Amino acid sequence: MKFQPLLFATFLLLSLTAAGCSQSEATAGYQAKDKNVKTGQTLQWAFDTDRAGALPAGAQAFSGSWAVRAEPDAPSRPNALCQSGSAPFPGVGMSDRIFADLALSTRFKAISGSEDRAAGIIFRIQDKDNFYILRANALEDNVNLYKYVNGSRIGIKDGTAKVPSGKWQELRVEVKGDLIRGFLNGEMVVEAHDKTFEAGKVGLWTKADSVTCFDDVKVTAY
Repeated sequence: MKFQPLLFATFLLLSLTAAGCSQSEATAGYQAKDKNVKTGQTLQWAFDTDRAGALPAGAQAFSGSWAVRAEPDAPSRPNALCQSGSAPFPGVGMSDRIFADLALSTRFKAISGSEDRAAGIIFRIQDKDNFYILRANALEDNVNLYKYVNGSRIGIKDGTAKVPSGKWQELRVEVKGDLIRGFLNGEMVVEAHDKTFEAGKVGLWTKADSVTCFDDVKVTAY
């Protein structure tokens, strides 16, 4: 059969396009109707009755080294949940409850990290490779929104804010439909629209060699 360059080029282009789409499409397992919390229902974690050296009850680590430990200056003493390992994107899911619209907040302290010094909250988690992230970075002084799709992080919107190291601060996200708003210490610093995930679980997140502690995690269903 005679080789036809145009036909081959068309086939190659279609193949590459299909491959690219399959890599970028999110695994969206939960829809808004799947939420199993009532409007106004609140879950909270202070870690003070959890066993030191272990994960809180009901939590599931995706990657990194997460454990409850004593922190003398924790907002609610004596314990905090800290990530002290190194991984591309350490993450932990806090429970099996599914939220759609929500307000999720935590107190955090970015302690150290030379490659990164980040604290994040993750929401509408489908699985360990698909969720939204609101991240504060003490090396870059920003608070950014991302989505993690099939194991790859994709930027949504960047926000600028002073994020000091070694100081407890509050990170908060409010989500209604496709509207996402991120707050640092009560001030909104980033806002965006995204329709990738409708509902899912909640958790915490860091990056690379960040050593970060979290306390007073609170999520309320809207």
